[in-house]
Amino acid sequence: MAFILIVEDSDDIAPLEIALASVDGLTVKLLTNGRRALELLRMETLELAAVITDLHLPLVDGFDLVAAIRAQERYRRLPIIVVSGDNDPDVRNRIRTLGADAFFTKPYSPAEIRHTLEGLLYAP
Repeated sequence: MAFILIVEDSDDIAPLEIALASVDGLTVKLLTNGRRALELLRMETLELAAVITDLHLPLVDGFDLVAAIRAQERYRRLPIIVVSGDNDPDVRNRIRTLGADAFFTKPYSPAEIRHTLEGLLYAP
């Protein structure tokens, strides 16, 4: 079964997990650091539908994670959403340049993230 990967080291992620748990045909997997996410992304049999990541993560930050995802041919079109407490316009521009599809500033609406994700997953 395909899944949505959330990479977030904060404890307040439950509302987002709940909002995404009912996306048709997908499950949610949570990892708390970027290094573990990169290890998971190297698996050949991975059925990944999307990634939602924070920027400020232990071991490997969200900037490097997004860049590493986009560097892999099989993930060139994978939806990537970034959530961050950093609202600096330069950060937003940098993350878009690296290939993220959407950026949300914390605090965010889990419903808005779900809506955006569904648009990315099911767009014609």
